[in-house]
Amino acid sequence: MSVEQVVGNLAASHAVGGPTIARAIVDARDGLLARQHASGHWLFELEADCTIPAEFVLLMHFLDEIDAALQAKLAAFLRERQAEHGGWPLYHGGSFDLSCSVKAYYALKLAGDDPQAPHMQRARGAILQYGGAARANVFTRLALAMFGQLPWRGVPYIPVEIMLLPKWFPFHLDKVSYWSRTVMVPLFILCSRQVAAKNPRAVHIRELFTVAPELERHYFRRRGLINRAFLLLDRLGRMIDPLVPRSLRARALRRAEDWINARANGEDGLGAIFPAMVNALEVMVTLGYAAADPRRVQAKRALWKLLVVGEHTAYCQPCVSPVWDTALSCLALEEEASGAGREAALRGLEWLRPLQLLQAAGDWQERRPQLPGGGWAFQFNNSYYPDLDDTAAVAWAMHASPQRAQYTEAIARALDWLVGMQSQNGGFASFDVDGTCYYLNEIPFADHGALLDPPTEDVSARVVTVLARIGRPQDRAALERAIAYLRSAQQADGSWFGRWGTNYIYGTWSVLVALAAAGIGAEDPAMRRAVTWLVSCQQADGGWGESNDSYLDTDLAGRGLGSTPYQTAWALLALMAAGGADGSVLRRGVHFLLRTQQGNGLWEHPSYTAPGFPRVFYLKYHGYCAYFPLWALARYRRLVNDGKDA
Repeated sequence: MSVEQVVGNLAASHAVGGPTIARAIVDARDGLLARQHASGHWLFELEADCTIPAEFVLLMHFLDEIDAALQAKLAAFLRERQAEHGGWPLYHGGSFDLSCSVKAYYALKLAGDDPQAPHMQRARGAILQYGGAARANVFTRLALAMFGQLPWRGVPYIPVEIMLLPKWFPFHLDKVSYWSRTVMVPLFILCSRQVAAKNPRAVHIRELFTVAPELERHYFRRRGLINRAFLLLDRLGRMIDPLVPRSLRARALRRAEDWINARANGEDGLGAIFPAMVNALEVMVTLGYAAADPRRVQAKRALWKLLVVGEHTAYCQPCVSPVWDTALSCLALEEEASGAGREAALRGLEWLRPLQLLQAAGDWQERRPQLPGGGWAFQFNNSYYPDLDDTAAVAWAMHASPQRAQYTEAIARALDWLVGMQSQNGGFASFDVDGTCYYLNEIPFADHGALLDPPTEDVSARVVTVLARIGRPQDRAALERAIAYLRSAQQADGSWFGRWGTNYIYGTWSVLVALAAAGIGAEDPAMRRAVTWLVSCQQADGGWGESNDSYLDTDLAGRGLGSTPYQTAWALLALMAAGGADGSVLRRGVHFLLRTQQGNGLWEHPSYTAPGFPRVFYLKYHGYCAYFPLWALARYRRLVNDGKDA
C-alpha cells in the first residue's frame, strides 16, 4: 500500500477526531514551549543507572571533600532505586547488575549505612550470590584498587607510556573512541602512580569478596585466543614495569597531562562526560594541583553542574544533552507548524547557530586533517568532539525551517563535514572515521566491549536523511554508498539495530525515515519487510514498547516492554514515512498517545530510552516523552489533512 493510499484511508475513516487530536497537539506544543529556556534552547534531564551517583559519593571520599547534605540525598536516591532482587539494575525493571550493585553498596557504606541494616544485607547477599566484587567489571575494580580494596594486579596494566606509542602500533589512542580515550588517558596516570584515595573514614568492603582480595587469583575472564594473548602481554608488562626508565615515564606523564589540559573544556569538563571528568579531577589532585588552581576549580565545578538535586534525593547525570534536545524539539515544532511553535523553533535554531564548530581543534582531525570543521557537539561545549548525529539533526532542523535561507552557509558546512566523515564501508560513526579495530575489544581493559566507535545504522540513517532531503548533487555518491550500507545492515526479520536508542524500533524508525527521504518507496522489498515487522510488534493497546533486554536477547526485538510513548512515536513516524501500513494501525497508535497524554501536555514513562553502551550502560532521555509524541501526532494530522485536501 502506498503512502497516498494510507492517507486516503485515514481521511476516509476520519482517523482520529479532529478536535481531539488538535487539542492534544496544542497541549503538547504548549508543554514543550514551557520547557524552553530564555536563551532559546531545551535541556531535559539525562539519567543513567545508579553507578553515576554512587561514583559521586566515592569521589567525595577520594578527595576527602564530603558534602554531608549532598551525600545524604545521593544515598537516599540509591536506597530508593534498590530492586527486589537486592541489588541495582542498569535500567528500570532490569535484572541484577553486579558492578553497579558493588558501587552502590560501597557508596551507601561510605555514606554511613550500617552493613547490618536489612537493605545492606539484601544487597550483600545478592552480590555474593553472583560471585562477589572480584567478578565486577574493570571500571569497578579500578575504583576498588584506588580505595585499597583489592590489589593492583586485579586491574589491567595500562602504563602511561602508552602515550608514546607510534600510530602504526596495534594499540594507539587514535584507534579507540572519543569516550574511551578521554577516560583512559587520566587512568594511565592514576594507574601508573597507583594512587590511593584518601578514604578518610577508612571504610572497607571486604565482606563483598568470596575469597580475600589479596588471595584472589581470577580477576580476569579468559574470553578467547586473542584475549588470552593480551592477558599474557598484560602479565609481561607488569614484569618489566620496574625496568622502565624514570625519564621515559616522566616524559609520558607530561604527554598525558598536556593531553588532558588541552581538552579540559573549562567548566564543561574533559570530554563533557562524567567518567572522564572524575578521572581528570583525580589526576589534578594526584599531580599536586592546588585546591585554588583554576584548572582544578573548573574541573570540580564541571562535575557539580551535572547534579540534579531535589528536596529529598539527588543524582548525577552522565552528561547533558542541550544540542540534541534542542534540535529534536525544533523538528517536532516545525512539524507542528503553528506560529507559536515555529517562533520557538527559530529561537532554538538561533541558539544552535553559533555553537557550530568551524575552526576548533578536534580529535577527528587525526583521520581527516584537511577537512574543514562544521559539526555540533552534544553538550553545551565539547569542542574537541563534535558528533555526526547531532550535526545531522541540527542541519535537518535548519533545512526544515521556513527561514532555511538564513542557515544556508551553516547547512553547507555541516554537510561538507558529514560527507568528509564517511567511513570506508559507507556508514557513519558518531565521532570518528573507520573505528573498526575490533581486536581491541579483547584487551583486558575492554571487558565492556565498547572501546570503539564503528559506523552504526542509526547515525548513518540520520546522515542519509539530511543528505537526501537537501539533495546536493555533490553528495550523491556518498548518499548511495550510505544507502547500500543501510541495506546491508537490515536484520533477517526486517528491522534495523539501534545503537543509540532502544533498540530495533529506534533503528528501524531511523532507517525508514532515511530511505523514504531518499525516495525509496513503500514497494521496495526492504521497506515492505520493515513495515511488516513494525506492524507485527504493535501491542494490544495500540502502542509499541521494547525493553533494553533486547540487547541481551534478540528474540525480544521490538518487544519485552509495555507500550511507551516515545517508542510508539518512533513506530508511527516510521510507518508514516514508509507507507505500507493499514490506516487502522496508525489510528490505534495515535489513540494510545492520546490516552496516555498527561495533564501538562507531555508524556511520562519510567523506562530507559537508550543505551550509552549496549549491555553495559543505559540512559533515560527525559525529553523523549516530550518531543517525539508531539512530532508523531503533528505528522499524522498533516497526512490526514493532505488526504482530505486531495
